[in-house]
Amino acid sequence: MKVDSDTFLRPQAACSFTPGGLRTYAARRETIKNYNPHSIRVFPPAAFQHLRDNLRIPMSERVSDEQRQSPGPGFARLVEIMARLRAPGGCPWDREQNFDTIKPYLLEETYEVMDAIDARDWDGLADELGDLLLQAVFFAQMASEEGRFDIADSLLAINSKLVRRHPHVFADGDAKTSGDVLRRWDEIKVTEKESKGEPPPKGLLAGVPRSLPALVEAQKIAAKAAGAGFDWENIEQVFDKLREELAEIDAARATGSPAEIEDEIGDLLFVVVNIARFLKVDPEQALRKTNSKFRRRFSHVEEGLAAHGKTPQQASIDEMEALWRAAKHSEV
Repeated sequence: MKVDSDTFLRPQAACSFTPGGLRTYAARRETIKNYNPHSIRVFPPAAFQHLRDNLRIPMSERVSDEQRQSPGPGFARLVEIMARLRAPGGCPWDREQNFDTIKPYLLEETYEVMDAIDARDWDGLADELGDLLLQAVFFAQMASEEGRFDIADSLLAINSKLVRRHPHVFADGDAKTSGDVLRRWDEIKVTEKESKGEPPPKGLLAGVPRSLPALVEAQKIAAKAAGAGFDWENIEQVFDKLREELAEIDAARATGSPAEIEDEIGDLLFVVVNIARFLKVDPEQALRKTNSKFRRRFSHVEEGLAAHGKTPQQASIDEMEALWRAAKHSEV
């Protein structure tokens, strides 16, 4: 049996690029020592099976010390592989993609990175960061094909930006606290835009993208406003505002107006984001962790009911509450 390398990398084969399948195919190719896609055209069956069975083994065991590379050559290799996949005779799926079709994968891979961090899955995080890195290389490759820019331009841009915006490290700037650093970052950013002839943003909050997740957007615009002095004096005033918003929700419920209730719920959530800001808690991450906790505890409830031949729909609330409390107690 012979397996063509291009066939192996197509979505219908083992290396799937369907949603959830954008794995680190660079590592898959590199697993076979000295593999060169321009000269070697056949995978031995044993190697094919080895790749299918070992894509999630610990990163520390995936390659030998001799196979390890410094980041520079490894990154150049990824760029080369992406160019090969997009070239005539490359992978049909990769060649069909455009900026819009790849966007969903960028978001998916970002959240998979976050999931790996939350789970403290370091082997998984190494994989997921590779997948996320692939997205940047994919977008840059498509831009290069259109004569817009290439990945070298992106690397130059971020390297230059980091040096420019850290004058306290790379020049004679002064920043004693993280707050000083953030203020200086924003000042330099404004200066850079002015030097490019870009019109100033229409308002302090204009620089915060509306495309952000709602909790993240709320956190950023509240912080921007607070930085300009539009803020409560202390957290007790924020809790007073929380109680005020709860009362307004009760009033909205009395009117029965869905639009008014929605508006007041939004106000309540915004106040909660500000409480998190005062307590230096990231509300998005806090909610993600709570979601994970709920999933874990509810799974315990389902398993407990299943042991007695029941589903949640067949159980009483008392039965489920008892299992929930047991799950909560086991985490203490």
